[in-house]
Amino acid sequence: MAHLPVEKLKEKIICADCVSEEYLSAEIARDGTERVCDYCGERAQSYTLEELARRIGQAFDEHFTRTRSEPDGFEWAMQKDPELNYSWEREGEQTIYAIMNAADISEDAAGDIQTILADECGDLEMDQMGEEAPFAEDAHYEEIMPGDEEWQEGWRLFERTIKSEARFFSRTAAAQLSALFDDIDQLRTRANEALVVGAGPGTELRELYRARTFQSEDRLRAALMRPDRELGAPPSSIAAAGRMNAKGISTFYGATEPHIALAEVRPAVGSQVAITRFEIVRPLCLLDLNRLEQLSENGSIFDPGYARRLGRMMFLRKLTGRLSRPVMPDDQENEYLPTQAIADYLATEGKVPLDGIIFPSVQAGNEGVNVVLFQKASRTEEFKIPQGTVLSADTWSDTADGPERDYIVIEEVPPEQEKSAALSFCDPPAIDWTEWSGSDDDRRITLKVDLASIKVHIVEAVEFKTTEHTVKRHRWAKVDERDRPF
Repeated sequence: MAHLPVEKLKEKIICADCVSEEYLSAEIARDGTERVCDYCGERAQSYTLEELARRIGQAFDEHFTRTRSEPDGFEWAMQKDPELNYSWEREGEQTIYAIMNAADISEDAAGDIQTILADECGDLEMDQMGEEAPFAEDAHYEEIMPGDEEWQEGWRLFERTIKSEARFFSRTAAAQLSALFDDIDQLRTRANEALVVGAGPGTELRELYRARTFQSEDRLRAALMRPDRELGAPPSSIAAAGRMNAKGISTFYGATEPHIALAEVRPAVGSQVAITRFEIVRPLCLLDLNRLEQLSENGSIFDPGYARRLGRMMFLRKLTGRLSRPVMPDDQENEYLPTQAIADYLATEGKVPLDGIIFPSVQAGNEGVNVVLFQKASRTEEFKIPQGTVLSADTWSDTADGPERDYIVIEEVPPEQEKSAALSFCDPPAIDWTEWSGSDDDRRITLKVDLASIKVHIVEAVEFKTTEHTVKRHRWAKVDERDRPF
């Protein structure tokens, strides 16, 4: 049957019920005009074929590519080899069937759309040269994953801005981080897992381990006497810069296992490392960067924003590696700036309320998990001791064979005073059982030290896991430039 002229084809009507692709059908039902459909004869909300062809053309520009019309050199050689019995076939679907399956429309409608698009994209010069034009009848298309070039370029601009242009109050950085993270709680992995996970009572993540290295016996003894103060997040006045915090921003870095915490502090041989278990005593919301690699994005190729979301998905899948890659000590000040900016944004400016970030441990070969709790969620409960208590700690004990390592903490509590027989209801208690710390910290308590868990590791040796590469050396005679063949 002969096709109608293209201008007549453009005027044909197709209703929402004749387009089975869910997003596109809903769009026609919402934005279309009520008319009689040329394909089913029913009166319903509809588009003209010109309108539908435009939408399909846009989707194909972003989500499809034309496949090669000829075999490459290797395939051509295989085809010519009589022993291989190889027959080359073009990849993808013929244009009409690619359109039909993408929009889920009838073959008749897809053929009409193909004619319209081929006419609009036709090129006289390409025809004269014998080249295949877009949407040609014999062309083949296959669906592709949109690239993340936009997001890569945005990230490069973000890093350049943070490192060398405007470290503070950067609108460029804020815009990039907003685009990446403001709906992070809505994203899901392939297994339908949320990226924002819970921690604390009733969850799988109820405890964290923290390690601190000591070269001084005096400092170690002080930490053993008051681990709630010395082994938790440091005060802001002495907080050093880290992967997820700027200098002066107090955060709590912990690990899910003691050996991971030990690896993260990179202790020197001969040093002593105190490792403590901290209980998470209240519910927290954490962004799990480990799940980014499995991020998934569902949608329709006819959704104008879908290609950009797919690009973001591709970028975020790679982001964990960017944020957790090893950084050499000499480069830390500059290379940590992007991750510090991200943590600051998520902690204070992000639309999703987060208390911290879960990220892989590069020191443990990415086989372990670290957690950073933001300043607002890094307060440790101070344990209660009677006023006037004297604390002391020893790291050695004398034995018949000489001094041996032995870690002991002694609490000398004052004797309880006898209560006066005339003590009235309004009188204060004889002993104030809570030592006043002088702190005006109004943050909610998040962590509690398990005093029975404290262990000191003496570092006797350090093991390394490496990848070995041979250095190749070559020698050849110099060639005079005048003797070169071309």
